[in-house]
Amino acid sequence: MNHNLQKYWRFKNFDIMTVISYLLLFAGAWLMMFPFIWMISSSFKPTHEMFDQNWTFWPKEPQIFENYYSVLFEQDFALFVLNSLIVCILILIVQLVTSIPCAYALAKLKFKGQNILFGSIIMGLTIPINVTSIPIYLGIVQINMLDTYFAMCFPFFISVFAIFLFRQFFKTFPDSIIEAARIDGFTEIEIVIRLVVPSAIPAISAFSVFSFVAHWNDLYWPLIVVTSMDKTTATLSMMQYSDGFYTDNQGAFAAATVVTLPMVIAFLCARRLFIRGITMTGIKG
Repeated sequence: MNHNLQKYWRFKNFDIMTVISYLLLFAGAWLMMFPFIWMISSSFKPTHEMFDQNWTFWPKEPQIFENYYSVLFEQDFALFVLNSLIVCILILIVQLVTSIPCAYALAKLKFKGQNILFGSIIMGLTIPINVTSIPIYLGIVQINMLDTYFAMCFPFFISVFAIFLFRQFFKTFPDSIIEAARIDGFTEIEIVIRLVVPSAIPAISAFSVFSFVAHWNDLYWPLIVVTSMDKTTATLSMMQYSDGFYTDNQGAFAAATVVTLPMVIAFLCARRLFIRGITMTGIKG
């Protein structure tokens, strides 16, 4: 009797804890999603409805066509998106080309100072870009490269996070396969290109999502080095909706929605590869 009672209370407590867990998860998800919901809702509204105390998702006087038409067709928004794509793709390509060989060397080769070098990479993860932005900016000015794709990409060509991420993944790659490849006459570059990289697609996909989203959303660095509309990125283009005295709220919210949605959709499409890549690198929360 007592045993059955204990099982009953244990089952009941489990149900209660499950319900509480789901409620907390739902509340957290709502808190995270509400700013995006409010942004999308505001992009449909005229200015006077955005700050109405009686908030509703659907506007009383919808201006969907007007707001989005002004963003997409009354300015060079296609050029801004193209600039963002060029910057993100260039940064990602260079990051992969530089970080994969470095990570392989740290994971599978033995050389003096290896631990010190890896320790310096870990320290590099703690240094924010704000610390190095002034010397990098002055160097770019000296070589007369402001307002170029190079200036927008240069600070991000080397990613210590990518080196760390790939190094963790490469540590799990079987040494026996690498030794067999060396016996068969493979060079280290051939081992990386023909064996290691194909097996690292999940990790590469996970990092690609990180890199692309981070630099697509970057406002700080383009605001410093971009001086013309020809090199303006999609995120930076939202600055034109405010001149310090007047803010075009509906245009700003419509532009923010257009800039944000592609990254959200891309992440949802690639979420399985992203999760798989993170779990296979051994990095856990």
